[in-house]
Amino acid sequence: MNFVLEEATIDGIHAAFRSGDLTVVELVQGCLARIEAYDRRGPALRAMITVNPKALEEAARLDAQYRAKQGRVGPLHGIPVILKDNFDTKDMPTSGGSVAMKDSQPAADAFTVERIRQAGALILGKANLQEFARGGVSVSSLGGQVLNPYDLTRTPGGSSGGTGAAIAASFAVLGTGSDTGQSIRSPASACSLVGVRPTRGLVSRGGVMPNSFTQDEAGPIARTVKDAALLLDAMVGYDPRDPVTALGMGKPPRSYAAGLDANALQGARIGLLENLCGAEARHAKVNRVMEQVMRTMESQGATVVRFSLPGFDALAANVSTDRFEARAAFDRYFAGLGPHQPVTSFRQLVDTKTASPDIQKTMEAEIAIEDGLADATYRERMLNRDNLRVLVAAAMADLQLDAILYPLQRVLVARAGLAEQPERNGMLSHGTGFPAVTFPGGFSEPSATAPLGVPIGAELLALDYSEAKLLSCAYAFEQAARVRKPPASTPPLY
Repeated sequence: MNFVLEEATIDGIHAAFRSGDLTVVELVQGCLARIEAYDRRGPALRAMITVNPKALEEAARLDAQYRAKQGRVGPLHGIPVILKDNFDTKDMPTSGGSVAMKDSQPAADAFTVERIRQAGALILGKANLQEFARGGVSVSSLGGQVLNPYDLTRTPGGSSGGTGAAIAASFAVLGTGSDTGQSIRSPASACSLVGVRPTRGLVSRGGVMPNSFTQDEAGPIARTVKDAALLLDAMVGYDPRDPVTALGMGKPPRSYAAGLDANALQGARIGLLENLCGAEARHAKVNRVMEQVMRTMESQGATVVRFSLPGFDALAANVSTDRFEARAAFDRYFAGLGPHQPVTSFRQLVDTKTASPDIQKTMEAEIAIEDGLADATYRERMLNRDNLRVLVAAAMADLQLDAILYPLQRVLVARAGLAEQPERNGMLSHGTGFPAVTFPGGFSEPSATAPLGVPIGAELLALDYSEAKLLSCAYAFEQAARVRKPPASTPPLY
């Protein structure tokens, strides 16, 4: 067989199906072999919580369907997908990384999971994460600490770090993440991947364990821009369970993937937001990569404009609403789970005291807020969010910018054992609701623990429903720079 699993793309897999060089069963067997070799053995990434016990049975069904329909199947036919384990699945538990929730079995798929299956994908398993997505180092009471396959002494970002590590290590082709602060984009940055935080209303949060009514989003994580765009195509849509998706109706193009333009940077004006770039010695490694990103964009015909926003820092520090909304949001999730669940309320969950100390402390602070939606600070922060949206939009208008550029994290991703992920910039998107795409920008210098260097991600942001433009700009950069390299810790098995 000529097919190579590592770094495989959707287009490459589908070409192998058409030529007869590959079946879905063979593809899934390869993914399962990599999980067996590298998730608890070898580098012991601890990226996975659950592997679908019926994955090979499902793969055989998809092969039979392919033969019966003579290849006329869905756009994600046979593609293995790993879900962050806060996406509900009707056939596997959804734990949020929690010992207390390890036997929680939803009655139905999350809306996005349903859409992904309808597109023909195979759900290979559920990924480890920062417990209940509350934090950025990807450690949980059920799954332990996820390690970064590029540097086994470091975290993979978070909270969707299990998904990030799994996709970087070619355990599957596509992954999903949720993003309250920067939880899709942090592991994309740390694992040399593409992550998309969509505009509020474009993708349903229905059936995804929540942190916030206002900040939560769900989106794709992939190794290439086109694969991320193909998964986004499958995920978008109106969901009555998440009425905010009514705002997205009519907004997506026919296909984000089909619209990708390798010349999108030609004539584009990209603004580097200097408020989000560090100026100390500890920032030098990231800044070096960002300078190269800008040079590459300019070589592709873009104009890069450096700018700062007066008043930005004080405003951006006071836009987070999640701790005021968490209690009500989680109780709404529990109410929709169905009967016979091990935990049925946020209060009961907190009282189990099974979470790791840092997560337990966070949840106890959340539940102590009796009526967060009526809190004066909450109302002030909602106003700040509107003010930040206007500040950013006005700057883009004044400077005639197509997108804003910045590093997702101003320093290298944190080492394992730390409780916090420092100096991340994801709040620009979560604080405004504007969409953002993170993509591989480069690597730090190689070291003893990071033989290829540590991945460093760049991010592009623009106004509501500009995902097509952002993806095309990231695609144009990707095609010109060819940054991504597979991690050395998880080499081919054959």
